[in-house]
Amino acid sequence: MTILEQIFFIGKGLGVTLPLFLGAFVIGAPLGIGLAILRRFSKIFGCFIDSGISVLRGTPVILQLSFVYFTLPSLGGAHIGFLGAGMITLGINSAAYTGEIFRSGIEGIPFGQFEASKVLGIRTYYMWKDIIIPQVLRNVWSSFVNESIALLKETALISTIGGEDILKCAKHMGSMQFTYFSPLIIAGAYYYGIVLCIEYLGRYIEKRRFSWSIS
Repeated sequence: MTILEQIFFIGKGLGVTLPLFLGAFVIGAPLGIGLAILRRFSKIFGCFIDSGISVLRGTPVILQLSFVYFTLPSLGGAHIGFLGAGMITLGINSAAYTGEIFRSGIEGIPFGQFEASKVLGIRTYYMWKDIIIPQVLRNVWSSFVNESIALLKETALISTIGGEDILKCAKHMGSMQFTYFSPLIIAGAYYYGIVLCIEYLGRYIEKRRFSWSIS
């Protein structure tokens, strides 16, 4: 095959990689923020959440993915497709890291702001939505973008359970041509291109939404 044909062939894997990344992000980001907030309300909640995060961060992602894909269907009786299993696994795993990022951001907010909100009679929901979370996002935005990039790269694990992502397509191409050099270079270029897009979007949002913090 020509280089152009290889590019198109491996590009078919975007149909798995991008939905997997977006689905896991949609699960992981809100869940991570929610876990970080819950840890401030109750020591019992905090204990359970800390234990869960410790397990997720202390075990390989590929083990978690295999557990969800191979074990949960036998326990629940319903088959989970590789894409659904990947979104659930990567989303929950990302939430563990995102939760830690936002926890550190919340702890960086002066305690007086929480007290002032109570004195002023601001409801808890609006305090978090309008006062705390915007400041936390500004403070941890770079770390949050980095976690999103790490999540993208972890989507390559979906090939271990049969997902035809970018990496799996590159491997197929390599096996057909008996050389993996150009297919893997092309796959790397695809991943790098997506990473550049994430970085650009992150910088754009930072300038548009958080530029007020510089003044």
